[in-house]
Amino acid sequence: MFTGSLVALITPFKNGSVDEKGFEKFVAWQIKEGTDGLVPCGTTGESPTLSTEEHKRVIDICIAAAKGTGVPVIAGTGSNSTDEAIELTRHAKKAGADAAMLVVPYYNKPTQEGLFQHFKTVAEAVDIPILLYNVPPRTGGDMQVDTVVRLSQVKNIIGIKDASYDMARPTLTKLRAKKGFLQLSGEDASAVGFLAQGGDGCISVTANVAPRLCGDMHDAWKKRDLDKVFELQDRLMPLHKALFVETSPAPVKYGAELLGQASAKLRLPLVECTEPTKKQVRDAMVHAGLIN
Repeated sequence: MFTGSLVALITPFKNGSVDEKGFEKFVAWQIKEGTDGLVPCGTTGESPTLSTEEHKRVIDICIAAAKGTGVPVIAGTGSNSTDEAIELTRHAKKAGADAAMLVVPYYNKPTQEGLFQHFKTVAEAVDIPILLYNVPPRTGGDMQVDTVVRLSQVKNIIGIKDASYDMARPTLTKLRAKKGFLQLSGEDASAVGFLAQGGDGCISVTANVAPRLCGDMHDAWKKRDLDKVFELQDRLMPLHKALFVETSPAPVKYGAELLGQASAKLRLPLVECTEPTKKQVRDAMVHAGLIN
């Protein structure tokens, strides 16, 4: 259910507020383009700048837009406050999310035992499938394989989004975690390598602007059509890299604007990307065949 190419959704803004109609339209386009899953309110969705009520509303809109389509919604409900993470996760369950994704608590830098207790407490408080999310460059903390393996034994913790850039981890985790524990890449450029090391898919930034190409690549992987996988990887790699020349999601929001799918506006302290970065994004999108 949670495999293949899932999109880490951007959150469109208009006049300083969440563009609810624009977001609904964007989700509908993603579904039409064949994305395998929708992940609102993650890093790419600028969740740190959303109020609690906005956060809940974005989850609600995504779930409503996906209703009846068969496309699962994994709601981002992480926080560096365990109580707030429980509140957001409870809302996601009540709203009808298929799963929740919780990022490693940031800034307060818990120990490995603190991480274990944080995720275990949320999982025991809310009966919903939970994905862990490890992204050390963003959080300042790295959840080690030993901790992930311990957490895999908690009943409703079903997998992890791993953006540690450590390509040995999918295999090391698979060898020790419970059977069926999902591993999703959080880094587009290394997603093929992650799959080869035992991964199950990718929660993708690039899929915001290239959902069909990203989906086709994962479909080709499932069929073991490696020629197709590498052909698509070659088309997408310049875009994967361009979208992180400056702090994400500024470049990908610009790409979405080029497609006419969303505004490039961000919330402070994030700002729109510079002209050289815009050129790099445009050139990469031309290379991928997304624009002329």
